[in-house]
Amino acid sequence: MDSQLRVAVLGLGEAGSELARDLVAKGVDVRGFDPLVAPPSGVEGRNDDADAVRDADLVLSVNSAHDALPALESSLTALAPGTIWADLNTAAPAVKAALAARATGIEVVDVALMAPVPGNGLRTPMLVAGRAAERYADLLTPLGADVTVQPGPAGAAIARKLLRSVFYKGLAAAVVEALTAAEAAGCADWLRGNISAELAGFDSRTIDRLVDGTHRHARRRADEMAAAAEQLRALGVEPRITNAARDLLRSLNDH
Repeated sequence: MDSQLRVAVLGLGEAGSELARDLVAKGVDVRGFDPLVAPPSGVEGRNDDADAVRDADLVLSVNSAHDALPALESSLTALAPGTIWADLNTAAPAVKAALAARATGIEVVDVALMAPVPGNGLRTPMLVAGRAAERYADLLTPLGADVTVQPGPAGAAIARKLLRSVFYKGLAAAVVEALTAAEAAGCADWLRGNISAELAGFDSRTIDRLVDGTHRHARRRADEMAAAAEQLRALGVEPRITNAARDLLRSLNDH
């Protein structure tokens, strides 16, 4: 590893600290800043964002979607020409595009982390878009990073992650709501086993059946979800996901 690679990590929470530690272990010169968290061992602490990035070849912005643009704004005057600014936050595509539009003399890459960083660190699968995506991959892949380049401008990578999140996070929310109600009804173990068996049998054909059946039987299924919502309320559980499913089915039936 070329010890001259200098990486600044902005945001040293759970994800940022783990990435920073892995980079240090690979021999990278790492400096970082977080107003609330002390830098992990091997990471040179800096006074603020601008101080952290002033001599970096690569910046990893791992703070929050809310702080993504302010972090860039506060660093612009200190960034050396040619620096890659990698935004690893789960922000909307428009935010990633705004970062790229605001940057002058540097390249912004949109990095979507496709799995939890804790336990994976630098091996966390990353989907990367933007004009410097290939350069980003060339810097981190030799260090053991799992980087896939997504063709397109900044925003193209996070757009794919967020579309996937509609399913994954929506599924998780539905499971939580259903099991909460099942606990109240005294049949949580049965429902847990039923859900597990259904998910174990999923394949590409299952998706086709779900989409086709949802459109074909929207009216009947909307009535079914209305009845389910009534049951949940009787059990003392707010039917948020159930009502959302009912409303979607009703909208499909209206078309």
